[in-house]
Amino acid sequence: MAKLAVIPARGGSKRLPRKNILPFLGKPILAYTIEAAVEAGIFDAVVVSTEDAEIAELARHFGAEVDLRPPSLAEDQATVADVCVELLTRKPLPWTDVEQMCVLYATAPLRNANDIREVMALLEPGVCDFGIAATQYTHYPYQALRCGEGGELSPMWPELCDKSSAEIGSLVAGNGSTYAVNVPAFLEHKAFYGPGMRAHMMPFSRSIDIDTADDFDLALCLARGAIGP
Repeated sequence: MAKLAVIPARGGSKRLPRKNILPFLGKPILAYTIEAAVEAGIFDAVVVSTEDAEIAELARHFGAEVDLRPPSLAEDQATVADVCVELLTRKPLPWTDVEQMCVLYATAPLRNANDIREVMALLEPGVCDFGIAATQYTHYPYQALRCGEGGELSPMWPELCDKSSAEIGSLVAGNGSTYAVNVPAFLEHKAFYGPGMRAHMMPFSRSIDIDTADDFDLALCLARGAIGP
C-alpha cells in the first residue's frame, strides 16, 4: 500500500504574491513542508504539484519529486481537490497502488514531521477515511457578524450569538496545513472532509497558514521564538 504526500504550490497568489517560495528564515517557505514530509519517513513519494518552473526547481533542490499540473488546474477557480483527483486518476499513474494520500500546504511552515505522522495515523479504512490537523477556535464562529451596506452589522446566526461556550460545546477548526485521506473514499467524495473524519489537534503556535502579509509576519515571530533568532 503506497502512501503519497502531495504539496500543492502554484505560482499565482493575489493576496501575497509568490507566497509559496517567499524567503523565510533563510529558506523558501516551500522547503519547510518538503523537509517535514521527508523527515516523517512514511511516504513512498513526496510530490510538489505546480505549473511554475521556479517552484519546480526549488522543489527538486529540497528533495521532492515534481508533478507539472495542467494549466487549467493552475487557475484561481481550480481547487486542490480538483488537482488531486486529476493526479490520482491520470493514466498511467506515476505511482502504483496509492491507497493513502496526505495533502500538505506549503504555506504552513511551522507544522512538523510528527504532526504529519499523527494526522496520517488517524486513517483507518472503513472507520476513518479523512483526517485533518486542527486547532481550537480563537474566536467562536457563532459570534460572527455579517457586514451589510453602509457598515451595518448583524449577527450571522442570531439564534446562537448569545449562547455561552458551555452551551455550544467544543468547536475546532481545520488549520489549513495537513489533510490525510484514504484514496478510494477521497475519489468517491472528491473532498477532504467526509464521514468519520478525525483530527490531530495542534497548538496555535504551529497552526499558522500564511495567506497574507500579516500571516507571514506572525509566522515569522512564532518561528523565531521557537527556533531562535
